[in-house]
Amino acid sequence: MRYLLIAGLMCAMAAPLAQARAIPDPAQKHAPGNEALQKPIAAAGYSTPVNYQLQCAGCHLSDGQGSRANDTPRMKDFVGNFLKVEGGREFLVRVPGMSQSALNDAQLADLLNWLMRKDGMAGKSMPEQYQPYTEAEVAAVRHEAMLNLPQTRAELIARMREQGIAIEDGLSE
Repeated sequence: MRYLLIAGLMCAMAAPLAQARAIPDPAQKHAPGNEALQKPIAAAGYSTPVNYQLQCAGCHLSDGQGSRANDTPRMKDFVGNFLKVEGGREFLVRVPGMSQSALNDAQLADLLNWLMRKDGMAGKSMPEQYQPYTEAEVAAVRHEAMLNLPQTRAELIARMREQGIAIEDGLSE
């Protein structure tokens, strides 16, 4: 068995190097019909639900249920509770997936407002007195780095518990 391993390694070393390139050929042409450069997401003009699919659904899933296995909290019927506690509104803007998304400030405000609909992700968690996010608000808060997401979220969850809000985020026991 040992000799087979050694022989295999010798053959692999003697074989010509693969023709794969680490850097694309600068003379390579685009595929037919794909000559135009791809637009950045912020300039593509996608609808808000499409922006959700592109920016959020990879972790929170298309229905907002999240994933305990991936330590991703549920948004469906829960995300609106963050607006009921001090600091929660800013938290939603500053979550890295939001603040670092490819969306511009207006698109991010639209996405947050779309999430907060009673017939959307917020559902039954939607606060009675909801003030829609604005582009200016997002721009003012978005670039403040959140240094400890788990701790910040845990503090907000504790504030929710103090107010008697049921924690149905798919992660809490």
